[in-house]
Amino acid sequence: MLYVAVAAQALMPFFALAARSYHSHSSAAHAPSHRPIPYPHLALPLQVSGSQYVPLAWADIPGWNEDDQLAAYRTFRASCRPIAAQHDLPSDPKADPKALGISLRDPCRAARATEISDGAKARSFFEEHFTPLKISRLGEGDGFVTGYYEPVLEGSRTPTDVYNVPVYRRPSNLFVKGYKQSSPDLPNKGQVFRKVGRRKLVPYYDRGEIEDGAIAGRGLEICWLKDPTDLLFAQIQGSARIHIQDGSTIRINYDAHNGYPYTAVGRVLIDRGIIPKEEMSMQKIREWMDQNTDGAKDLRRQNRSYIFFREVNLSDKDEAVGAQGVPLTPGRSIAVDKSLHVYGTPFFIEGELPIESERSKTPFRRLMIAQDTGSAITGPARADLYFGAGADAGCPVGSGTICALSCWCRRASIRSSAAARCPFPTNGRQRRSQSCFRKPSR
Repeated sequence: MLYVAVAAQALMPFFALAARSYHSHSSAAHAPSHRPIPYPHLALPLQVSGSQYVPLAWADIPGWNEDDQLAAYRTFRASCRPIAAQHDLPSDPKADPKALGISLRDPCRAARATEISDGAKARSFFEEHFTPLKISRLGEGDGFVTGYYEPVLEGSRTPTDVYNVPVYRRPSNLFVKGYKQSSPDLPNKGQVFRKVGRRKLVPYYDRGEIEDGAIAGRGLEICWLKDPTDLLFAQIQGSARIHIQDGSTIRINYDAHNGYPYTAVGRVLIDRGIIPKEEMSMQKIREWMDQNTDGAKDLRRQNRSYIFFREVNLSDKDEAVGAQGVPLTPGRSIAVDKSLHVYGTPFFIEGELPIESERSKTPFRRLMIAQDTGSAITGPARADLYFGAGADAGCPVGSGTICALSCWCRRASIRSSAAARCPFPTNGRQRRSQSCFRKPSR
């Protein structure tokens, strides 16, 4: 089914990546008129590895005028706090390997200096300081969106017959080349090693080895849960609230992974003919795992990826903190690929989501702010929407959707040799040249 600006196709979470061609309602998408802004511009074309983009006019974005940009503005201002605190940012944009690099510093200065209390002024702020671009993976028409939430689980500080599934913190023998072991910001993808002897590095233990006790008894346990499925879902979501029997709550956040790529257990169940694709949801996965203990163990181990957590000092009333270091806003925060995108970048998500029920197609048109990441969130047009905490927040996560991701980027006028080869597209065609979008040299 095609929409005015962007096609959207409902799919199940964690797997299928299909795409539809982008179609504009008008005969040609045109670059929006440029307004003077009081800070330097970025050179064009933007170089986001493996991506293509097309400029849009604000009027071409379905739902833009109907969205509550005030909520997005407040979330954006929260992202500006750590951006403003970075005093060691390079003055040369070329020194930052990401396309947007340091570009958010000046819009953040403007946002922090401006108190806005109504939606119209918030909308004007984004229109004044950003240019809309539709961004997607090379050769594909749309982005891929899923949702995540913060599970609320039951646990214990000590192991018991009931609570016997350990939640591990990052092991001290986990190594990522190019990073210190104590680094608070390890990459969320790529190889991870452990040391054997004094010098030899080998791949870290996979999920099966860890479940079989490879790192047990080293004092790495934060707490214990009732069910391995609870742990799996906490690892998929990247955080959890764990209610302890004494009435206290432990808050845990993603800290590191073991180096293996994420395998979607839902995809495995579909491939094996256990759950039909059209019926797939996280609720269906949990029901099947609860009813098939031995099969659940094998299913978990098909996903060799394993997530380690850190305990965070948050009360039960606080929202989860994303990878940017700010509290997430339900319905306004998203996780993106941090190797390609800058935290704080606004994205507009347009498509259909199964919010009202597993098979519903609820229109979703909303400005979101990149504040988090995840090991399964890879690619230029990949986003994970944060819905909040608890079982109710988890309901819409059961199904994902393919929809448009529009990247809101600083206006740019400085020309470069790359821009001369690949001029900013103004005829509605997506810029797809590999020479324009090669990975910047490091």
